[in-house]
Amino acid sequence: MLKNLEGQRVPDVTFRTRVDGQWKDVTTKEVFAGKKVVVFALPGAFTPTCSSSHVPRYNELAEEFKRRGVDTIACVSVNDAFVMDEWCKAQEADKVQFLPDGNGEFSEKMGMLVDKANLGFGKRSWRYSMLVDDGVIKKMFIEPEVEGDPFDVSDADTMLKYLDPSSKAPNDVLLFTKPGCGYCTKAKRLLDARKIPYEEVASSPRRLRAVSGKGTTPQVFIDGKHIGGADELEAYLAKA
Repeated sequence: MLKNLEGQRVPDVTFRTRVDGQWKDVTTKEVFAGKKVVVFALPGAFTPTCSSSHVPRYNELAEEFKRRGVDTIACVSVNDAFVMDEWCKAQEADKVQFLPDGNGEFSEKMGMLVDKANLGFGKRSWRYSMLVDDGVIKKMFIEPEVEGDPFDVSDADTMLKYLDPSSKAPNDVLLFTKPGCGYCTKAKRLLDARKIPYEEVASSPRRLRAVSGKGTTPQVFIDGKHIGGADELEAYLAKA
């Protein structure tokens, strides 16, 4: 049975990391001393849930965590430094510190090292998250011990809600644009003025029509809802 270690100090280990092509040893003291740190641990780099949901959402919400006093968001996985470094680049997760637990030492001392030999993985970390304040574990969200790879409580939104029950995650905003479009520039300026993050997709006319039924740019979607062009976005923001 996995143990909740709230109230205890994080184990003392050294993570062997790669920075700019060079080895760099990072101790738990360097990671946690005098800082408020959110840690999430997962079974493996480049695996489906870890890559599609766990890492991206923590990276997306990094500014929200920072506003609530979190100094560092760290990802721990039982993978070597080369794999973790390449995964960080592939994920474009520059707001998350990747900590390779290559020998599983940290995970074992946390009581979270599990056997996934049936998948050909060997020993890996169970999926969990925790809030650590100056080296002391204040809160842990441990996934239930069931078959498979549960992902119900260690996600970024759950941790954010714990830190601030009144918090509201930022909207998911997508812009379909094309080069040289003045109205696209206007839409981005409107969002930037309100510090609303967005993802921009340069789109062909066919793709644009298939998604929005429109042939002009930009076409703006917020939380899955089609808002329209720059003028419609301006009106939407004025009411928000």
